[in-house]
Amino acid sequence: MSCLPGAGHRAAAPAPDTEAECSMDVILVGSSELSAPPSPELHRDLIAYEVKANQRAIEDVCICCGSFQVHAQHPLFEGGMCAPCKDKFLDYFFLYDEDGYQSYCSICCAGETLLICENPDCTRCYCFECVDTLVGPGTSGKVQAVSNWVCFLCLPSPQSGLLQRRRKWRERLKAFYDQESESPLEMYKTVPVWKREPVRVLSLFGDIGKELTSLGFLENVFGSGRLRYLHDVTNIVRRDVESWGPFDLVYGCTPPLGQACDRPPGWFLFQFHRVLQYSRPQPGSPQPFFWMFVDNLVLTKDDCAVATRFLETDPVTIRDIGGRAVRNAVRVWSNIPAVRSRHSALVPQEELSLLAQDRRRAKAPAPGPAALVKSCFLPLREYFKYFQQNSLPLHK
Repeated sequence: MSCLPGAGHRAAAPAPDTEAECSMDVILVGSSELSAPPSPELHRDLIAYEVKANQRAIEDVCICCGSFQVHAQHPLFEGGMCAPCKDKFLDYFFLYDEDGYQSYCSICCAGETLLICENPDCTRCYCFECVDTLVGPGTSGKVQAVSNWVCFLCLPSPQSGLLQRRRKWRERLKAFYDQESESPLEMYKTVPVWKREPVRVLSLFGDIGKELTSLGFLENVFGSGRLRYLHDVTNIVRRDVESWGPFDLVYGCTPPLGQACDRPPGWFLFQFHRVLQYSRPQPGSPQPFFWMFVDNLVLTKDDCAVATRFLETDPVTIRDIGGRAVRNAVRVWSNIPAVRSRHSALVPQEELSLLAQDRRRAKAPAPGPAALVKSCFLPLREYFKYFQQNSLPLHK
């Protein structure tokens, strides 16, 4: 998969605001063509024909694949979604690549070649197939030739061809996940760029400041995002946490395998859960609040069951693979979007047990979990401010 920006460089784009967006080079296409160019999908090339020639309502067509078997409405743009495309959207919409952009098309959550929005506060991508099918034939080529192209969610105009942005699409996105996802956890509504504040982090037992700084969430300047790191929370009480807070993200982890520790692994779980309760916003608060607990394969099977019960979510296994071998892995419990997506495939318990045994026999402690879970924080760009000078590379 590859991502292609417009002709200009992202760094040259002006700071985003309502008025500045209007001055950017944009494409507004209202195609009069009745059919789109050939598409790999069987029915997708008929979307424009069905809507324009047969007067079929676009809400009755899956805008991701062209199917007429509509299961739900697309949360971002007017149009339907069939059940398979709905499942794909739930699994992949919040996945990000290491460069900080979404891994897949914001419309269909697929696509081989992607166009990236050059609004510096937007991370969205769009595949050639969606753009040419829904906006107009040849639009993807025109986008490539444009300097400082901004996407269909950033444009001042809500409609380009058949692609029409939904009103209050952030609320629709939250409702879509709340209603359609099998997860018991509700998703927070994403935050408009102009309302995003620097993230406030409480990091327990492991310091993730370096990782968050490299992602652009923290600056080395007072007041530009902040992190409080606590190694031992034995004597920490609620009033301490409330006086330091409020916090937007609470992180905790067990010690790496092989590291000498005078506390049982379960202690870290129970202390994390205790402090997490102190940190939560008041019930009903719209404040986005995220948490993550990482196990370096030191918790027992019973400990893991307790963690799942206390944290009210199942763990995923995030792994580092070299060739066909798993070199390192961690278990993660979290409410951050996409942590439980398909990119975090489960590893057989036997393989994890063997890996843990190898780590215990090793003289050096296992690497910390930060490198493995670092990319899991990227979806937080939808909620909190990030700083361009510290952010990831801008081009694929």
